[in-house]
Amino acid sequence: MTEISIFLEDIDPVVFFGTNNSMLEKIRGFFPKLKIIARGNEIKCMGEEREITLFAEKFNELIDYYKKYNRLDDQDLEKYFFDAEHMKSASKGDFEEVIVFGTSGKPVRARTVNQLLLVSDYRTNDLIIAEGPAGTGKTYTSIALAVRALKEREVKKIILTRPAVEAGERLGFLPGDMKEKLDPYLQPLYDALHDMLPFKKLETWIEDGTVQIAPLAFMRGRTLENAFVILDEAQNATISQLKMFLTRMGVSSKFIMTGDSTQIDLPKKNDSGLVQAMRILSGIEGISIIRFDERDIVRHKLVKKIVRAYEKEEGGNVALKGQPGTATLI
Repeated sequence: MTEISIFLEDIDPVVFFGTNNSMLEKIRGFFPKLKIIARGNEIKCMGEEREITLFAEKFNELIDYYKKYNRLDDQDLEKYFFDAEHMKSASKGDFEEVIVFGTSGKPVRARTVNQLLLVSDYRTNDLIIAEGPAGTGKTYTSIALAVRALKEREVKKIILTRPAVEAGERLGFLPGDMKEKLDPYLQPLYDALHDMLPFKKLETWIEDGTVQIAPLAFMRGRTLENAFVILDEAQNATISQLKMFLTRMGVSSKFIMTGDSTQIDLPKKNDSGLVQAMRILSGIEGISIIRFDERDIVRHKLVKKIVRAYEKEEGGNVALKGQPGTATLI
């Protein structure tokens, strides 16, 4: 039996141990073979030497992480213990790079490994496909890159688009004219822009066409040059729509498509162009395909658990489907 003590110097113990030791309980959960006790600013650990050595290494790295970024929460703990690549990037300071400063002066940065990869791949690719679950920051990071490109005059305009496909509603039943019918679909794009651009500036740019937000159908027949173009919810674009969209790419343009292949709202899921595009465009120079996952979720901590629960359920359904003597789950 080996025993060590680690002292939190110049750090409030509550940061690491949490209210009522909630964070400490999480840390204990990662090292079930060890006995971990916290007293004041001291954390004492007892157990086998190999486990103790690993714990000391991880905990000291966690202290360095906090001192560098001045933050530590449940999501940081999960990323730290489950995602070595995240912590490698954190230790190198990769997450310190600011993409753009928001309207309140708050810096917008990549917060996960795949968000960081999106920022990095933007430099060397003209088309990026970012696929993964809700809450992973695909669209938000993409819009931050677009705003930066516009401010730095890399492009002359930003074009944001989504397919007008309903999840349980139909456009015809919504009140108002066509703009009012479509605005609910485009609202998440407005919300992200408002985080990064002053209201008057954004309104001016929308009025003069510097920033354009429109449904995917409005892209037909256009050639999009000197533009940063983002197609959001790409899983709801049909194969023909996606082909139409991709062939709009003009000179000096950047295209990013974001989507979640598990949330297809088309009547026939096989009609989604996103899955096909990821398959047939893979390996083409100048095109980057990034697959986000639950480790990239940066919303409420419950979102990650919800995604896991649905993945588990859907995985079970696939296993049961078509087996003799079992019910087919849909």
